[in-house]
Amino acid sequence: MVTEYYTVDKEHPDITVLERGAVVLRRGRLVAFPTETVYGLGANGLDERAVGGIYEAKGRPSDNPLILHIADKREVEKLAREIPANAAALMDAFWPGPLTLVLKRTPAVPDVVTGGLDTVAIRLPASPVARELIRLAGIPVAAPSANTSGRPSPTTAGDVLNDLDGKIEVIIDAGPCDIGVESTVIDCTTPVPTLLRPGGVTLEQLMAVLGEVEVDPGLAGRKDVVPRSPGMKYRHYAPNAPLILLEGNPGRIRENLQEKIKLALEAGQKVGAVVSQEMAGALPAGIVTAIYGSRRDPGEAAAGLYTALRHFDSHPVDIIYAEGIEEQGLGLAVMNRLRKASGYRILTV
Repeated sequence: MVTEYYTVDKEHPDITVLERGAVVLRRGRLVAFPTETVYGLGANGLDERAVGGIYEAKGRPSDNPLILHIADKREVEKLAREIPANAAALMDAFWPGPLTLVLKRTPAVPDVVTGGLDTVAIRLPASPVARELIRLAGIPVAAPSANTSGRPSPTTAGDVLNDLDGKIEVIIDAGPCDIGVESTVIDCTTPVPTLLRPGGVTLEQLMAVLGEVEVDPGLAGRKDVVPRSPGMKYRHYAPNAPLILLEGNPGRIRENLQEKIKLALEAGQKVGAVVSQEMAGALPAGIVTAIYGSRRDPGEAAAGLYTALRHFDSHPVDIIYAEGIEEQGLGLAVMNRLRKASGYRILTV
């Protein structure tokens, strides 16, 4: 398959390009497109065979549910049996935007989308490109991140091309994504809404609307906790080399990074580091450094994280050390992704 590649303006996309993408979606084929979070790999969310193509192209486990993307809030009624008051409040506050709601599904939603669960995840994206593409297609679009399963999610169309060239029909390029980490996922079917994945809408923002939010203990990666969502049990966001995450006091992280990098270099290893701009200058020479942004700005760190992790695709190393940041605001999402990227190889210092 030859993948068609189109470039559009992020705010005012060429309608002929989006119409081409919409036709491909309606025909049951795959289209990669930008959202405000990361690039998504879209298929007709009501077509089992089309959705199966997503799993095949990504190499994604079939029990890992997908998010249905819609272009209008009213479409939720066709996909969800009920809309609790807390879900309606979240829609009013954050849609269109980087928030996914888990609701009880209707029979219209195929099992292949939900991983066999009785719930469906739904999002109304803020990206004008994504919304217009979905509107033109006239269908809910199932769309996980447009990457090989387990790899860092794509925040540019070039990342998508690197992973999926020749495996999908169309890529629509609208430049880098603004937020850089996936949407927040919150389960609105529980007595108290439960955060399943931190993302573009922060826990603090959710609590400001709802008053109370539970955080799924599976987010901590504890071995004795069964993840609420099947996809949470899989390794995600991982670069090619093993990654070790250091968490704790910034001064202690710096000391430990310096020591561990020195020992690794002495052992003849090629070393990489994923760190803040504040930390980069304190590290030994002779390593491959990827900077995600300032640790004082979680939004900047989120936007730069996946680009930093993918840096090691073209700069291979034997081992990578990563600097953790505070779990405030988008910092919670950054740390969730770094912990998963490490496979929970974490040193608390």
